[in-house]
Amino acid sequence: MSEHQILELPALAMRQGPTRELYSFAVDGKQLHQIAQVSRLGRSDTESIVGYQRPEVISHIAEIRNYVESAGAMLPNAIVVAFDSRLTFRPLQETTRSNPSAHGHLLIPVGDNDSCALPGWIVDGQQRAAAIRDASVNSFPVFVTAFITDSVAEQREQFILVNSTKPLPKGLIYELLPSTDVELSTQLQRKRFPAQLLEQLNFDPRSPLHRTIQTPTTPFCDPRSASKGKGSKPGTFQGFIKDNSVLRMLENSLNDGALYRFKPRGDGKADTEGMLQHLFAFWEAVRQVFSESWNLPPTKSRLTHGVGIISMGHLMDAITDRFRNQGTPTVNQFAGDLETMKPLCSWTSGYWNFGPGMQRKWNEVQNTSKDIQLVANYLLVQYKRLVWSAPA
Repeated sequence: MSEHQILELPALAMRQGPTRELYSFAVDGKQLHQIAQVSRLGRSDTESIVGYQRPEVISHIAEIRNYVESAGAMLPNAIVVAFDSRLTFRPLQETTRSNPSAHGHLLIPVGDNDSCALPGWIVDGQQRAAAIRDASVNSFPVFVTAFITDSVAEQREQFILVNSTKPLPKGLIYELLPSTDVELSTQLQRKRFPAQLLEQLNFDPRSPLHRTIQTPTTPFCDPRSASKGKGSKPGTFQGFIKDNSVLRMLENSLNDGALYRFKPRGDGKADTEGMLQHLFAFWEAVRQVFSESWNLPPTKSRLTHGVGIISMGHLMDAITDRFRNQGTPTVNQFAGDLETMKPLCSWTSGYWNFGPGMQRKWNEVQNTSKDIQLVANYLLVQYKRLVWSAPA
């Protein structure tokens, strides 16, 4: 097909709010991929977030495809598509305050093999669209709800809003949060700033946690095949620390720990760079002091496990408090206190000695609230016993 062809479809336009217009129409699902594509989540060469959709779930698509091929199949939910400004609507009547909807025709450019020329992006319903595309049926009409925007950020925001109440991977939502400004649920609003810090920790080359946090765009990578991945280094694990563990560590410190002092000042702005420098210094010290336990997945080291990341976050807060009269501790100051604690830590072998009758093998501590509290309390008690009284 020529990219200059126009698909003209009957549609209902509805004005929503003072400036926005939504369009509802039916189209053969087999034609949907000629007018809309999927924006895959990834990272650009500069580590900026691009796209927003997770990879296709093959098993889920297969289930929907089998259903579409069955007798009496019905998919009543509309697919949500964002079109760029090439979409035009030719009304048969005007909308008014008393009648906010109008019948008319949508004029949609039809793409050819060059997907970049397509005017639409599937915001919600990519699995259904893929199933219909692959199904052994001649046609399968579906409803589409559409809006017009040239902003990828707005597409991303609608994707989050549509999917935040569905069983979507939390990591995908958290990775998209820093690139959105839309008002979200209270729970997601609270996650937005920690997610911004996590993004900087994971993608700032200055960070000792650079590309170590597992997210949809930095999946776990084994060093034996690391040279095949973008930006990976042979011999180095990547994406081996779970994002949720880092988020919990950041949230704890922001609530009542070391990062709390960097929260919004009189001008209402948080000292984000100060927070990052603090985090960079501490985790660089951790990497240096516990080098033999660091570049390993959680199955091989409890330091990179949830129990280690969150417990060490509490220790960061305690060390920071000891140096409170000197400002932010340096890497060397963090490392000096951590060296004293090193013999007490059994991250990769041996036993944790929590007290009489409370020995636990190194890999028996788990990512549970009870075990995290057990390890964190042990480290904090020993830190105050061995280090706290020493001159800062």
